[in-house]
Amino acid sequence: MSWVWYFAYGSNMQAATFRGRRGIMPRQAVAAKAVGWRLVLDKPPLLSTGHSFANVVPDAGATVYGVAYEISAEDYAHVEFSEGVQLGNYLRAEVDLETLQGGTLRACTLTSDKRATDLKPSHRYMGLLIEGAMEHGLPDAWITALREIPAEEESEAAKAARALLDRVIRKKPAAE
Repeated sequence: MSWVWYFAYGSNMQAATFRGRRGIMPRQAVAAKAVGWRLVLDKPPLLSTGHSFANVVPDAGATVYGVAYEISAEDYAHVEFSEGVQLGNYLRAEVDLETLQGGTLRACTLTSDKRATDLKPSHRYMGLLIEGAMEHGLPDAWITALREIPAEEESEAAKAARALLDRVIRKKPAAE
């Protein structure tokens, strides 16, 4: 089996989202940071919901924290499917990571040049990022920064879109 590293910085950091909603079981998960990248919360959704999502953009003076997952190549293909890479929603990028335990590794992540500065993330979505950051022991200062990002109540359109997407993005076990 072929294994790849995937760097999650958004809701995929949270175990219930990555393992539960997406159905992906990583071989290992490591807290890490990508130097030279900045987290932004202005990525418009694939389906119009009125809220933005996480994205990373190159920025020589910035650092973004997240989780490096070692997953099968098949599971990584499912990540790209569920994030809409084939539709141009995100693009694959390779990043050099520093683990919080002192190691280094190279991983794939997703980025987008689509920006919507008039949108904010929902409180529900930001809760997933904060919970994921806490689950993986990301620095307290990072968690505080996530908590300070302006957010708003989730719209009915966002709830409906999530229910629709949930039927599509969960990976089906091989036996099905």
